[in-house]
Amino acid sequence: MELRGRHAVVRPWRTTDVASLVRHADNPSVAKQLRDRFPHPYTVADGRTFLAWALSPSADPSNLAIEVSGEAVGGIAYSLGADVERFSAEIGYWVGESYWGRGLATEALVLVTEHLFARRNLLRLFAVPLADNAASLRVLEKAGYACEGRLRASCVKYGCARDQFLYARVNDAWKGVMR
Repeated sequence: MELRGRHAVVRPWRTTDVASLVRHADNPSVAKQLRDRFPHPYTVADGRTFLAWALSPSADPSNLAIEVSGEAVGGIAYSLGADVERFSAEIGYWVGESYWGRGLATEALVLVTEHLFARRNLLRLFAVPLADNAASLRVLEKAGYACEGRLRASCVKYGCARDQFLYARVNDAWKGVMR
């Protein structure tokens, strides 16, 4: 899958992305807003491990690179729900700090959201950004996601309880299924 926008391309990761991945991911300002599985510091070994996982034959192609001018500058991923939530998925994204404020995360989020709604027949996509991440909240709003509530003390990052917001976008064109 390759999704082209005006400023960015969303595409599968490549083994040749390791240098740019590490360059943009090894930043405390990026890591502090993401889940703990995103390491800091982000080393070449971390990059190679991640890419080996993302490119393994058994991997679901749900973790994608955000590319600008031929360079991977961030990532976007979704995690499909199961059972009664099988038509929903959680989505998350990050962009290297030197690319902040250019609309890249919004563009990537819109591209992937529209793709998943059209091609995977998903009913709902949701995100749970940290409540103090104003830039991510704005990305979600610009991409058509609505805030559904504040989750008080819903996670712990760097040893501190943090609030999160629940944002979601529902597919108005969803084609229901019998079951």
